[in-house]
Amino acid sequence: MPELLDAAIDDELRAFFAEARVRAGAYGAHYAALWESIEQQSTGGKRVRPRLVWSAYRGFGGADRAMATRVALAFELLHTAFLIHDDLIDRDLVRRGEPNVAGRFAARAIAHGADERASTVWGETAAVLAGDLALSRAHRELAMLPVARECRESLLDILDRAVFISAAGELSDVVSSLRGTTPALESVLATLEQKTAVYSFEAPLAAGAVLAGAGDEAVAALCRFGRLVGVAFQITDDVLGVFGDPAVTGKSASADLREGKRTALIAHAATTPSWPAIAARLGDPSLDEDEADRLREELRRCGALDAALALASEHVTLARYELDAADLPAPLRAELGEFAQRATERVR
Repeated sequence: MPELLDAAIDDELRAFFAEARVRAGAYGAHYAALWESIEQQSTGGKRVRPRLVWSAYRGFGGADRAMATRVALAFELLHTAFLIHDDLIDRDLVRRGEPNVAGRFAARAIAHGADERASTVWGETAAVLAGDLALSRAHRELAMLPVARECRESLLDILDRAVFISAAGELSDVVSSLRGTTPALESVLATLEQKTAVYSFEAPLAAGAVLAGAGDEAVAALCRFGRLVGVAFQITDDVLGVFGDPAVTGKSASADLREGKRTALIAHAATTPSWPAIAARLGDPSLDEDEADRLREELRRCGALDAALALASEHVTLARYELDAADLPAPLRAELGEFAQRATERVR
C-alpha cells in the first residue's frame, strides 16, 4: 500500500509541475527554471506526510484514494516549502547531496556572467519565491477540495496551525543557536515539537482523520501521538546529523556541529563537565573533519549520545501509550505503533 500511495503522490506532483512549467514559460526561461528547481527539491524524500494522511484516512474508513491523494499532496508541498525556506535560513546550498533551489540559481547566475554577490542574491531570491509558491499551492489544494464546507474549513485550520506553529519553531531555533548560549533540554524539545512535529506528524494525521469523518476525541488523540512521535523522529534525525553515515543519510555529519545546532545531544552535553570543551569548538564554521571527530568522541564520552537515544525511545513509548489509551480502530493503532517504533530505528 505505501508503494501505491508513493506512486500516486509522485504522479500528482509530476502533473502539477508539468502544468506549472508550461504556465511559467510565458514569463521567461528563468521562471520556468525556478519551477524545475522546485520540482527537483520535492523529489527524493521519504513521503512520511502523505503516508500519515493516508493511514489516518483509511484507518477511519476513508476509501476515496483521489481525494486523500490531494490532501496528501498539500502536506508534501508544505514540506517542500519549509525545506526550501529552512535551507535559506541555514544558508545551505545542498539538500540530499544535490544543489537545492538556492544552489541551482546561484550556479545559474554564475553561468550567466554574474559575480559572487549577484549569484548569492539570485539564489536567495529564488529560494524565497520557490518556498512561497509551494506554500501557496498547498493552501489551494485544500481550499479547492470538493467536500462539505465544514470539512474544508477544518482542513484549512489544520494547515494554518501547522504553518503558524512551525514559524514559531523556526524562529526559536535560530535564536537559540547563538554562539555562547547554553541550551536547555526543555527549550530544545519545545522547538522540535513546534518546528517539525506539528506540521510533519500531527497535521497530516489530523487531516486524514478529519477527511474520513473521525470524531474530535480520536483526532485529538492522533494529534498527541503525532507530536510525541514527531519529537522522537527529530531527535533521531539530529543524532544521525552528527553520528550518521553521510553516504546513507545524504547529508554532512559535520554541518550541524559547524552550525552549532542546539539539539538534545547538545542540551545533555551542556549539563556535563565536558561542556566547556565542547562549547569552545561547537558552532565554529572553520571546524575541520578531525576536530569534528574529536567533538563526536566527546559527545559519546559525556553520555550525550546515549541520553539522546534514550530520550527518543521514551517519546516513542509515550506515543504508543497514547495509541493504547485512545478509542481508535485496531488496524490503525497497530499500523501507527509500528510506525512509531521505526522512527528511532532508521539509519537515514
